Amino acid sequence: MTQTKTQQLDPQVFTVWSSEIEGRIDPSFYRPEFKILEKAFVDGKHQVKTLKDIAEKISSGATPLSGGDAYTNKEVGIPFIRSGDINADKNINFDDLLYIKEDIHQKKLKSSQLKKGDVLIAIVGATIGQVSLYDYEQEANINQAIAIVRVNKDVNPEYIKEYLLSTIGQNQLNKIKRPVARANINLEEVGSIKIPLPPLSIQNKIVEMMTKAYQDKKEKEVEAGKLLESIDIYVLDQLGIKAPDIKRDMVFEVMSDKVENNRVDAEYWQPFLEDVEQIIRQSKYKTQKLKDFITKIHYGASTSNAYVDGGIPLLRILNLKPNYVDLSDVVYLPENFRKELGNAFVKAGDLLISRSGTVGIVSVVPEEVDGFAFGSFMIKFCLNNEINKEFVSVWLNNKLNKLLTEREKIGAIQGNITIGTIENFDVPVPPLAIQNKIVEKINSYYSQAQKLKDEANNNLQKAKEKVEQIILG
Repeated sequence: MTQTKTQQLDPQVFTVWSSEIEGRIDPSFYRPEFKILEKAFVDGKHQVKTLKDIAEKISSGATPLSGGDAYTNKEVGIPFIRSGDINADKNINFDDLLYIKEDIHQKKLKSSQLKKGDVLIAIVGATIGQVSLYDYEQEANINQAIAIVRVNKDVNPEYIKEYLLSTIGQNQLNKIKRPVARANINLEEVGSIKIPLPPLSIQNKIVEMMTKAYQDKKEKEVEAGKLLESIDIYVLDQLGIKAPDIKRDMVFEVMSDKVENNRVDAEYWQPFLEDVEQIIRQSKYKTQKLKDFITKIHYGASTSNAYVDGGIPLLRILNLKPNYVDLSDVVYLPENFRKELGNAFVKAGDLLISRSGTVGIVSVVPEEVDGFAFGSFMIKFCLNNEINKEFVSVWLNNKLNKLLTEREKIGAIQGNITIGTIENFDVPVPPLAIQNKIVEKINSYYSQAQKLKDEANNNLQKAKEKVEQIILG
């Protein structure tokens, strides 16, 4: 299962008259599609105002020195929100935030204190253009990569959020952002964003439509998630394996002869992991070492991040998902890197496994990925015809095998697994006919889950298109 890369706009050549210059000299500011957008505003039936016209406040925060004494813990601190913490769903994970001291919040960062209903816009860096709404009563603050827009009481802030997330709003944000190494938008430019402003009743209707569309998307994604979660249960049932209770012991005993010439870290010897090993070996099918089926195995290439617009497609660890390759964010290396990459290329039917970060994610390489290069945080291995490749991928992604994979990580900062670890995985090996049956069923689960996700995204897109028609009148 794959996802395709979004097409980018082709470079254009166009003319800008001197009388049209608005203080910016970067060509992207004057792209023809932005002119079309301006005309759509003029031709629309709703009045057009700027964010500055309808805002009580437009400001941004600041970032105290990293690791400095401005920070504290969750129990006594104020949530400090960064641009990577906001999203279109308005969901902020407060467990993942930094926290600042009360006096920093009340004094140094007083001007960027958040209120419920504030519109948040990422204005710096990789997440630039992301828009959210602060939908919490809890006190919080922001860093300098986020702009707060606090609108007047006669404007629905949810409408502003949805407008800025629409194609029309995103085009405006794309127009004003500076296409430099670290893209940015200043607060004056945020205030200049044009907003078609229908009556409040229509704003409320738009918000209601989008709330329903987001809820429908969430429900379908939950349903898809349950389908995918059921894969583990189905696989274990087919192999005659009953998952044990996973309970980490705080105190346990390991005999010295076990640790002699072996690992000495306590987590490696958690008793439940021995139970997992035993249960796998007690499958109703004989287990074999993965190395019995491996014909070739080696690490990926370590290269510089010299990415270009076209060239050699490179798979990174973020492209590797359990049992599929995600092609929504593929980067490219220059053609003259081929010699440096050596044998770090994949063919259809090869398997890739993540060896760093979230270790043990496995997928079979599909036809459309044939010939791609792959990076150093992955290992490629090839299997003989005595075992179904997709069955191996399904088994290695199973929750029980993932527990054992996690145990094998080495390295204090960022744990890695080695070729030796992969070769020594235990795999229950039913007859090929049963392997094929398991794979066929799993593929049907993925197909159903993808159908639900597609329906959710299509319904949301239709809602957005309808909203844009209402906005432009």
